[in-house]
This record gives sequence, C-alpha cells and structure tokens, in this order.
Amino acid sequence: MSVTKWIVDPVHSEVQFKIKHLVISTITGSFNNFEGGATSDLNNFENAEIHFSLDVKSIDTKVDMRDAHLRSADFFDAEQFPHITFQSNYFHKVKGDNYKLSGLLTLKGITKPIELDAEYGGSERDENGNIKIGFEVEGRISRQEFGLNYMQLTDSGGLVIGEDVKLIANIQLVKQS
Repeated sequence: MSVTKWIVDPVHSEVQFKIKHLVISTITGSFNNFEGGATSDLNNFENAEIHFSLDVKSIDTKVDMRDAHLRSADFFDAEQFPHITFQSNYFHKVKGDNYKLSGLLTLKGITKPIELDAEYGGSERDENGNIKIGFEVEGRISRQEFGLNYMQLTDSGGLVIGEDVKLIANIQLVKQS
C-alpha cells in the first residue's frame, strides 16, 4: 500500500458553526485559523487517518463583543484551552461519495467521541499541478457535554443560546510530495 499524506489548504477551506439564538434564529460563526491533515492510501480514502486543530482565539461571529465573550471562561476559555482538536478513529464509505467520520473531539479540556458525515467533493489538479481533494463535513455536538454550560434564559424561559451546535467544514486537502 502506498501511503499518501495530505494537509489542509486553509486558503480554500472554512470551518463554521451554527447555534440557535433566542430559540428563534441562528447565529453563524467561523474559526479563521486551523490546521490539519490526513494519511491515506493514494487512491482510496477508506480508513484514512484524519486530524484537525482549531485556534479558539480565531473565533469570528462578526461581532467583536460577542467574540470576546465566546473566548472568555463563560464559553471556550481560550486562555486555558487555546485549541479544539479532532483525531479520527475511522473513516468509512457509506454509499457513493458519502462517508462516516468518527473520532475524538477535545474541546475545553474534555474529550468525547463524535460522529460526523463527510461528503467527498472530488479530486482535481490546481494551476500549479498540485493534486487536491475536497470534503464537506457536517455534524452536531451538544455544547454542555463539552463544558460550555452558559445557561442564560430569555424572559419567556427559553435558552438564550441553544444546546446543539451544528458544525460545517468545507475542507480542501493538498497532496504532499
């Protein structure tokens, strides 16, 4: 088996999250700084090893005050826990271009297994001859399972922010020579 190493191309990738606000609308945010990679068989991503790290301080919801609050100990506690990491356990084809990606997510010092859906977008050479592949990865986590316990309530008794966090990552990987 020929082993191939891939690294995330941050210029052509994005990592976003969505969470309910006031139970009536959704806030979208991004992590602007991240790195990661994969090790696979050249022609097959089945059983690939995948790893990823997000820089918590790079959180961006387009509102400076909210971003500062999210970096604080009320939420991510970026000073004490500067990275969110993921290490895969398995990556298996379900059908067609759809895969299941399972692994350990470490957020705020808490490590738990998560399962994500991944859709293979294809492979292409860029203008410099580099081989690139794309994946869209989606999943949900419960923020309280990872110690994000901020529980402010609305006047009507609902949570100001929702319990489930939707994760969406559009990732382009570059083959390393």
